[in-house]
Formats: sequence, C-alpha cells, structure tokens
Amino acid sequence: MTQTTTDHDLVKLTVTDGVAVLTWNRPERNNAWTVPMETRYYQLLEQCAQDTSVRVIVVTGAGRSFCPGMDAHVLADNAQTGATTNPHLRKPFTLPRTIPKPIIAAINGACAGIGLVAAMNCDLRFASSTAKLTTSFAHRGIMAEHGLAWSLPRAVGVSTALDLLFSARVILAQEALDLGVVDRVYEPDELMPETLEYARNLAVYSSPLAMGVIKRQVYAAQESSHEEARALALRYWMGILRHHPDFKEGISSYLEKRPPRFAPWDPLTPTDPPPLPG
Repeated sequence: MTQTTTDHDLVKLTVTDGVAVLTWNRPERNNAWTVPMETRYYQLLEQCAQDTSVRVIVVTGAGRSFCPGMDAHVLADNAQTGATTNPHLRKPFTLPRTIPKPIIAAINGACAGIGLVAAMNCDLRFASSTAKLTTSFAHRGIMAEHGLAWSLPRAVGVSTALDLLFSARVILAQEALDLGVVDRVYEPDELMPETLEYARNLAVYSSPLAMGVIKRQVYAAQESSHEEARALALRYWMGILRHHPDFKEGISSYLEKRPPRFAPWDPLTPTDPPPLPG
C-alpha cells in the first residue's frame, strides 16, 4: 500500500508542558527546503502564536539534518528554466520574529543556505556538536537571501559576516559558537533533551507576557536609538506590564519562594506599540 504524503506531513507539531516542537519532516531529502514545507511551517508558527497552551517553540529537523538549503530539484529547475519560487509573494522569512513567543532552533545537522536563514530568524540557536553550517549563496552565484545580510552581521559583526558570505566556507558547531552564529553546543544525544529542558524552564518560570514584550522590544530596538528604546519601555510597555496580574504574581512567587503561576499569553495583547508622542 502506497502512503500519500500531504503538505500537513511536511512539518510535525507536538505540544508538551507548554513547549511546542515543530519538526521539518522530509528526512528522505534531509529536510531540504520547499515552498510547501515553508507554507506549512509558517501556518504552524501562527497557530502556536494563537494557542494559549504554547509558551515556547522549538524548531528542528527529522533524521540527521536540520535543513541543507533549498531542495536541489527546485534549484535545478530554477537554473534551467528560469522558474522562480516567487519569494516576493510568500510570507517574509522574518515572520518568526513577529511570533510573540521564544523560538529556539535545535540545529541537529547540516544547516545551509535558506536553512541557515531560517535558523537566524529564530531567537536562539542551539546546535549539535556534529552540525555543519554554511551560507552557501556565493557558491551558487546568488546574493545573501531573505535578509541574511541584516541578521548575520548583527550576530557576528560585519567583517566576519562578509567572510562567511564571500567564502561560503563550512563551519563546525564549535566555531559557530565562538563566532556567535549559535548560542550553545551539545553532544548529539543531548541536543534535544537540553533544548527541551531550557524551553520548559522558560515555560514555567518566565512570564509569557514579559517574554513576548521583551522579544518585541529587542527586535524593534535594532532599528531605533538607545533613547527611543528607553523611552518606549518607560512610556508604553511599563503601562501594560505593571498593571498585568503577572507582575503581582512574579513578585509574590519570589517572596513566597515558589514557582510562579503566570497567565497564558493573551493573543489580544498589543505587540506593535504606537509612535511615541513628541
């Protein structure tokens, strides 16, 4: 009996203890990127954003690979026929940065090209010690795609980003950690247990509201001045958080020396502050 693979199978979702795990599920192709996989991934991210049972999101790949880039069949068709995947008509690769919950990439193997772009748009990156990473674009005769020219220099500095982009050299996990491309490195059999433990700790001890606001603050501050970030926190975000039950619960749980009982994220909480008055 032949099994039919549907678009829903391209990314798997499980939710346990407040942690959603999204698994790119094309192991027979090492999770090489396709537009249907991308579409399903973003659908599930937006679903997790609305699901009050989800407090933290982990993204990984099925099998031995994270994502080695765009599927070679798609690349060959693009090169030979001039076909395009119409990236300007798809949702932007920066969509994960708009999800008001922490997103952690668990890089379990090869991470290249568009796979690296996807990882850089997660909030944190934990890697297996056997993972290999590369930008790859210069070796394919193409520019740094989907905003990697913005995100990579902010993680590693301009000259290091240019080195990684010009040379498209493969870096191993330890060098990726030393450069700042990834945040933590674990042995292969420890990657998911350690990542899930970190995610569960966030789910238990950190306010979903505070994490969502902090994420919005940090990314907005990348395009603002220091003073603008300070003023926005004081004149806008403070008014939301100081009057929310999580603030009282955070103080009470600290004084009572017990785990906090924070409310789930409310999807109606504002995540786009208005311009500050002059």
